[in-house]
Amino acid sequence: MKLTWLGHSGFRLDIEDAVILIDPWISGNPVFPEDRRAEAIGGATHILLTHGHGDHSGDTLAIAKELRIPVAGIYDLVNTWTTHHDIGGIGFNKGGTVDLGGAKVTMVNASHSSSIEGADGPIYAGHESGYMIAGDGHVIYVSGDTDIMADMGWMGEYHQPDIGILCAGGHFTMDMRRAAWAAKKYFDFKTVIPCHYKTFPMLEQSAQALIDGLPGVQVIEPEIMKAITL
Repeated sequence: MKLTWLGHSGFRLDIEDAVILIDPWISGNPVFPEDRRAEAIGGATHILLTHGHGDHSGDTLAIAKELRIPVAGIYDLVNTWTTHHDIGGIGFNKGGTVDLGGAKVTMVNASHSSSIEGADGPIYAGHESGYMIAGDGHVIYVSGDTDIMADMGWMGEYHQPDIGILCAGGHFTMDMRRAAWAAKKYFDFKTVIPCHYKTFPMLEQSAQALIDGLPGVQVIEPEIMKAITL
């Protein structure tokens, strides 16, 4: 299994027989080298979306049309897109599990907001979400944009993820210290990978507080377009 950071909250996940693009925001992403777009999306089989905000959903429609691959995510948004755009979709909801090329993906709760830009302002885009992704002998918790929430307690106990991909930039989501507290309180991660940081000056620029808060846990600061083998 390989995980490649696309900057911000975007990842390319090679797992089982799938290549899943998670929250692929490439165009306009200030930390992504746009001359590597083809490399980032090549061979992708699915897109997995946590919520509608542009810094997560930005390139979803363009990639889905270009590669003719389905978008999986919250039913409200995916159903709207499949109705009004020429794309395939897998709309589901919290507690539901779908099979993406052999990877079992379960939608779980997150605490944030979700909208897409409309001509007259933000448009409702269904609820924000996170995911538990099971495959290749691992369970990965993709937090999506969230703060600490009590739901993490049962989510950690029930799904028992060993890898956490955690938003940790602060301002819009939990920061590094809060992410470390949540990881220690509710989960038993062997590996933690922070995201939603470094993109803008207002976000945290270092994961040191996360590293310091999780002794004994492998905290990997990802590098853009450098694959991590898990």
